[in-house]
Amino acid sequence: MSRARMSDSPAYGAARPTLSVLIPFLRDDPGALLGRLDDEAAALGDAVELVVLDDGTGDAALTATLTRQINEAQLPVRLITLTANEGRAQGRNRLATAARGRTWLFLDSDMRPDRPDFLQAWLALVRREDPAVAFGGFSLLQAPTDAQFAVHRALADRSECLPVEVRRLTPEKYVYTSNLLVRRDVFEREAFDPGFTGWGWEDVEWAMRVSRAHPVLHVDIPATHMGLDTVESLMRKYEQSAGNFARVIDKHQDIIATYPSYRAARKIRRLPGRSVLRGLARAWALRDGLPVASRSFALRLYRAALYAEAV
Repeated sequence: MSRARMSDSPAYGAARPTLSVLIPFLRDDPGALLGRLDDEAAALGDAVELVVLDDGTGDAALTATLTRQINEAQLPVRLITLTANEGRAQGRNRLATAARGRTWLFLDSDMRPDRPDFLQAWLALVRREDPAVAFGGFSLLQAPTDAQFAVHRALADRSECLPVEVRRLTPEKYVYTSNLLVRRDVFEREAFDPGFTGWGWEDVEWAMRVSRAHPVLHVDIPATHMGLDTVESLMRKYEQSAGNFARVIDKHQDIIATYPSYRAARKIRRLPGRSVLRGLARAWALRDGLPVASRSFALRLYRAALYAEAV
């Protein structure tokens, strides 16, 4: 593990939190999110702490800015700054070791709460129901509307930003670490698999494991995913995720065999010219002049063609 430097807010030392909010980031500035969460401090007392992990950004100016912000925060906050990147799964596992609450809320740094009582709603759920696992939901209410992000908006609207009633139909599938509540004892038995590298699938695989022993609760406490990507950026992420997809198949074929992405990849695998199809889908998705729905379909086809090499 890389070396870590700690910075604590004035309220951190004496706090005895019930809920720990765990926020990893790499090269993003989580300051806006921290400010929004700190707005709830008067209603929360010391029942909620924030633990923020800089996973090796290496930006001294950003660290200094965040340290000043934390020094002025009303909530208990700890900033952990790593000297080298440890990756998405290992970084979240490190956050878990720093958490003092009995229940943890994993919240990505590019999320923005969609309600002013966001943390209060999560804390009330913990006190009322003490769930093993709960997912609050995604939205695009506050996300940028630039044309360069239109395809990602369409994809997210179709597959991620789903109402709670839909998410409850396949609860393990719609679990992302960007707004995820986990009880300590559950995570201590089932941490994130550090064998996942790059981008994608480590949270879904974790949910598959946990769902075999615990109910996965879906609730309506949404936050906006602000970090939309261009088509080129999404393609790079999909290219990174193919190996992770294969790892999920190896561990949970009985579950993932029911997913459309798996079934599409299996069909493409049987095609003799699948590399040509992959190239055509890539070019199609990158064409700015085509309708967004058409480019979105092409991007999904490109992802399935990549995954065809893993099934």
